[in-house]
Amino acid sequence: MERVQFIQHKGKKILHLNFADCSPNEVLQVVEMSKAAIRTQSPRTVLTLTDVTNTAFNSQVSEAMKEFVIHNKPYVVAAGVVGVTGLKQIIYNAVMKFSGRKLTAFNTLAEAKDWLAAQ
Repeated sequence: MERVQFIQHKGKKILHLNFADCSPNEVLQVVEMSKAAIRTQSPRTVLTLTDVTNTAFNSQVSEAMKEFVIHNKPYVVAAGVVGVTGLKQIIYNAVMKFSGRKLTAFNTLAEAKDWLAAQ
């Protein structure tokens, strides 16, 4: 399964960042792949859909996510995230506060895709 790939939804190109079911080491690898994909795009053009469903987090992953969200700021015009539950809600809130970015949380991938396609 491709963890980082562009998908089409309702005529919009969305970068799907799939962290679902990843271990902390896998998360760090997907972060690096995601950065590489985002860097190839023009500023303020990227729609991102991030899935953190059942993703394992630790302090290293939390710090990597904070840095990742800041890295993406010049490129991303809208960002949706799925799978923010339990302790991930605390990390999500910290990342939002630290980065000054707004990632909109959704319950399902379909909801997030529809919202991103409307942006």
